[in-house]
Amino acid sequence: MKKRSFLAAAAGALVLSACSTTGPGDKGDPATKRASIDAAVDSALATLYTQASGSRELVAKASGVLVFPSVVSAGFVIGGSYGQGALRVGGRTNGYYSTAAGSVGLLAGAESKSMYILFMTPEALAKFQASNGWTAGVDASVTLINVGADASATTATAQQPVIGYVLSKGGLMANLSLDGTKISRLEL
Repeated sequence: MKKRSFLAAAAGALVLSACSTTGPGDKGDPATKRASIDAAVDSALATLYTQASGSRELVAKASGVLVFPSVVSAGFVIGGSYGQGALRVGGRTNGYYSTAAGSVGLLAGAESKSMYILFMTPEALAKFQASNGWTAGVDASVTLINVGADASATTATAQQPVIGYVLSKGGLMANLSLDGTKISRLEL
């Protein structure tokens, strides 16, 4: 069993190393790269506000919000995902980050989703900022907003220290976990 787990982890790492997103601003000037990420974050937040009722209020209450506008997942049985985004504190960018995760299971193809992690308490935000690489489910549990009839957060969910949303092109995603998602600071 350990050999199978090791092989799956190694294959996942290989897929992750090959999985990347490139676009305008990915090469060259760091200021251009930062501006590109900031524009994508602004757009992703606007999309969240229109698709998830109550999200604007939750983001406003959060001590900080980490936004990954496009997390691309790809693979066949063994896959991975990667994206870049920014941490906003007080409505201003406070740093740039990448996210990566591997997976093994019934999957084939590729998809893109937006991921939002809201640090609802100053303590949760401070722990994230002080970390040298942060992993969801290890460093903190991320309570995802349940998809209901109106896709709004319950009072109990909104009181959690770290909450999140995941949007695909079809809207809020259900039955998803961010556990094992690794987030690292980018030096731009």
